[in-house]
Amino acid sequence: MRLPTVLGALLAIPLTLAQSAESIHQKLVDLAAAGNGLISLDGDSFDLLISPKRTWSATIQFTALDARRRCTPCKEFDPSWVAVAKSWANAPREHKDNHFFATLDFDNAQTTFQKLGLTSAPVVFVYPPTQGPRAPANGRTAPSKYDFSHGFEPEPLATALSNHTPVTIPYKAPFNWSRWGSFAMGGLAFALTLRFIAPILQSRWTWAAGTMATILTMVSGFMFTRIRNSPYTAGNGQWIAAGYQNQYGQEVQVIASLYGILASTILVLIVIVPKQTSEARQRLQVYAFTFATLAIYSILISIFRVKNKGYPFKLMF
Repeated sequence: MRLPTVLGALLAIPLTLAQSAESIHQKLVDLAAAGNGLISLDGDSFDLLISPKRTWSATIQFTALDARRRCTPCKEFDPSWVAVAKSWANAPREHKDNHFFATLDFDNAQTTFQKLGLTSAPVVFVYPPTQGPRAPANGRTAPSKYDFSHGFEPEPLATALSNHTPVTIPYKAPFNWSRWGSFAMGGLAFALTLRFIAPILQSRWTWAAGTMATILTMVSGFMFTRIRNSPYTAGNGQWIAAGYQNQYGQEVQVIASLYGILASTILVLIVIVPKQTSEARQRLQVYAFTFATLAIYSILISIFRVKNKGYPFKLMF
């Protein structure tokens, strides 16, 4: 072979390699356009996508969507992946043609999964360019792996992958009709309910009852048990805690109820009994509610005696 012929062949090699890389890139662009921004891979197209002489980057989802594989995480993640990948199709052409999104299913390339040592799915790898201005300065060509601790939601996925794309992925969350529909229905239901309960809410007796219930609960030791994180009852079911500095949750409820009943009996004696027109009825009510007041107060003293052993006094019981 003549020397000029040899030199011509050697000089043609870089041109041939450049044409080969350009043809691979154009094929990937066509595949991405056909898939609306998402390339469906098999073993051969995967090798093309991660060609060692690439000026483009790629994000690849390794998954197993066939029902026989029973990969629930794969099915949960795939909608988010598709949404982010297809949103990349809205990026400017000069940028979107330099990064590709692709999916490789286990059933389409089992050999590739074995070659990469993948034993679980889904997995997302980001392959950087090996040539050109976007190639890593340290010369690293190994792919980076997406961290699923961010969850399967599309927004954190788009944010994380935007660190590897030429420009930020133009992902926009779709309008959440179900959420706003729920808010609208809840607001309508609240408005209708408010219309019927407005007279109750406007009544001073409603607010008086609520205020008294709050006061009785607080003075019975509710905040004491909350701050100390006291149990509802003891392990053996006992609900009265011994000692001045101890109290159970059920004890608060019982004491608040007794306080409420005691206050009600005194209120009846002060407000209702004097208004009775019948002397016999008035006398009966005086006896009955006075006895009830003494009985409830006696129960409170009895509980106090249980809490504090050795307390010498009692009233009726």
